[in-house]
Amino acid sequence: MGAEKEQQSPHPLAPAYAYPRSVDAEAGAATHDGAELRKKKRAKCLVYVFAFAIFQFAVIAVFALTVMKVKTPKFRIQEATLSDFTAGAASLRATLGAELAVKNANFGPYKYRSTTVEFFYRGAKIGEVLVPASKANWRTTKEISAAAVELDLSGDPQLSGGVARITSSAKMEGKVEMMFVMKKDRSTEMNCSMDIVTASRSVENIECE
Repeated sequence: MGAEKEQQSPHPLAPAYAYPRSVDAEAGAATHDGAELRKKKRAKCLVYVFAFAIFQFAVIAVFALTVMKVKTPKFRIQEATLSDFTAGAASLRATLGAELAVKNANFGPYKYRSTTVEFFYRGAKIGEVLVPASKANWRTTKEISAAAVELDLSGDPQLSGGVARITSSAKMEGKVEMMFVMKKDRSTEMNCSMDIVTASRSVENIECE
C-alpha cells in the first residue's frame, strides 16, 4: 500500500494546476485596442476635414480676388485719321476721325451710357462726338467708330511750326454685371493727346492716361 501511494503521488516539481489567461483580461485588451483604433480614425477624419476646409477657403479667396473683383474699364482713343486736309502758314482745316475703344477686363459685361467726347486745342474746345449707349462684353475690347470732328484752327501763328497738339476728354458711366447677378457702378475717364503733323498730314503720338 505504501509503494502504491508513492507511485500515485505527483512529481514534487510539477505545477499542481495550470492557470489559463483570464477571459476578462482578454476582453479588456480587445476593448482597449478597439478604442485606440477608433481614436486614430477620428483623428484622421479631423485632419481630412481640416485640409478640405483650408482648400475650400483658398478656392473662395482666389475666386473673390480674381473673378469677382470689379475692375474699372478703360476708355481710350486707339487710332485717328485725317481727311479733307488743308493747311497754310497759320491755318489748319481737316476732318478728324477717331477710333475709340472700351476695354473691359471683368468677368461680366460693362453696360455704359451715352458719352460725349470733347476735343481741345490750346485749352479751347474745337469739337465733340457722341458715343451712343452700348456694352462691352466680358474680357473684351469694344471698338467704336466715332463721328468725325471738323477741325478749324485758322488764324493761329503757332501753327507755323507744323504740329498741332490736340487733347480729348470724356467721362463714361455705366455698370459692370458680375456673373449676371451682382451689378457695380463704374465710371471711366478719357484723357488723351495727339499731334497733327501738317508735313505728313497724319496723326501721331497718341497717348492716353
